[in-house]
Formats: sequence, C-alpha cells, structure tokens
Amino acid sequence: MRFKGKIMKYVTVQVENGIAQVRLNRPDKLNALTLDTLHELIAVARRLRRDRTLRAVVIAGEGDSFSSGLDIVATMRKPARIVRAFLPNPFLGTNTFQEACWAWRRIEVPVIAAIHGHCYGGGIQIALAADFRYATPDSKWSVLEAKWGIIPDMTGIRSLTEVVGVDVAKKLTMTADRIDGTEAQRLGLVTELSDDPVKAATAFAESLLTRSPDALAAAKRLIDGALTSSARRTFGRERREQIRLLALPNTGILRRAVVKKSEPEFRPRARKMRPWH
Repeated sequence: MRFKGKIMKYVTVQVENGIAQVRLNRPDKLNALTLDTLHELIAVARRLRRDRTLRAVVIAGEGDSFSSGLDIVATMRKPARIVRAFLPNPFLGTNTFQEACWAWRRIEVPVIAAIHGHCYGGGIQIALAADFRYATPDSKWSVLEAKWGIIPDMTGIRSLTEVVGVDVAKKLTMTADRIDGTEAQRLGLVTELSDDPVKAATAFAESLLTRSPDALAAAKRLIDGALTSSARRTFGRERREQIRLLALPNTGILRRAVVKKSEPEFRPRARKMRPWH
C-alpha cells in the first residue's frame, strides 16, 4: 500500500474520524520484525506526528499475532544493514531499532496497542511504546531476548521499567518467562483485558474525541516528562502548559460546549511549544 506517497509492505495505515488504525502486516510470519518493518514503522509514525488533525492511534497485528519479535534469520542476511541500523541519529539519540518504538512516544496523541496472540521480544517493546495496552486474556507475552543471550535494545529497558517497576522488569528480562495476558495485566504490562482488543482500543480512542486534543497532548508530554524530571521542573512545566491551554481556542470551544451541553467541534491540535523527549 501507499501512505502519502510512500509504498508500505509490512505496515498498513487507515485514518478515519481522526483515528489512525496501524497494522503490522506480515501475518504469515506472525508479524516478525525485519529491518524493513522497522523503517516503515518509523516512516508512518513520523507522518502521523505531523498531522495535527490526528486524534488517536490504534496499533495492532494482522493474522494470529501482534508480533513474535525480531526475525533474526531474515535480519542477519545483511550484516551491513544491521551495523547501520545500530548507529544512532545524533539529533534524536536513537538508532533504527530504538526509533521504531520511540517514534510512537513522540506522537502527541494517545497511542493504544491492541494485542492478541504472540507479543514477544521486539513486539513487547513496540507495545510498551504505546500509552495504553489492550490485550486478550490468552495473549502470550515474553521478553524473549534472554533466550538468545541478549537484552531488550529497542527502548524496552526504559519502557519496561517505567511500566512494571525495577524488580519485575529485571525478572522478566533475565528469565524470558512466558506469561499470558491475564498475568501481564496483573504485572502492569496490560491496561485492560478484552476478547476483542482492537474493538476495545478503538472504543477508548473514540471516547477521547470529546476531550480537547491540546489538553491530551499536554497531559502526555507532562506525564512522560515527569518520569525523568525533578519535582520542581515538573511544576514549572505544569504552569507553562496550563497558561498555554487557557489561551488556546480548543479550550474555549470545549468550555462553551460543556455549558451548552453540545458536542465540541475542535480545531486541529496546536503546534507544541518545544520538544520534551
């Protein structure tokens, strides 16, 4: 398929009513990740990030799985590409493997992962790059890298520790234990369980359409930034964001809609003040 002029083979995108439905599309290989897949994920995330009419993203996998992780056999066929993929972008601080995940953290709308089947290795790291995770109770989760004598290197160490805490992150990373969706929710990996996670994730995305896109973007920036900032710096960010929100058109649109008990008709999201991460 083409996405704004670029041919996509392993990632598909459909945007409707401001919600982007993104799909990993290599179902015959359980959506195992190749370097081409990673490049397409980055390209899609960057294009969606520039769309200020976007309201939410739902990312899922076609076929029987979300993703079974990195396709090591396919990836190792071209060692020179692996070397290039490991080199970090000096402006972003991430390499190709890392940016394929972190690019979704940079998007200023809620990103929701819908997981079924396998969610292994790099698949978990993509899911953790989302703000929320909906999964089937029988989905299969594993930080699988330990099986191969390596560690998560697609931003997973940071994201995993944020979501489940230090001790659980170490246990999952060191053991490569396989757990189901129910256990993953108990540990904090999963936000909500659903027999139809795509439907549940989309319904949640639709519920956010009644909220100011500027307020949602500010909340995402602030909460993500608070994880690595001092309390004092976070308080300063709160003040700046709040003053800005009070002056933005969408805040007034929502306030008037609440008073009139009508549906708000928001303008495109305002440009952000500055990069946060």
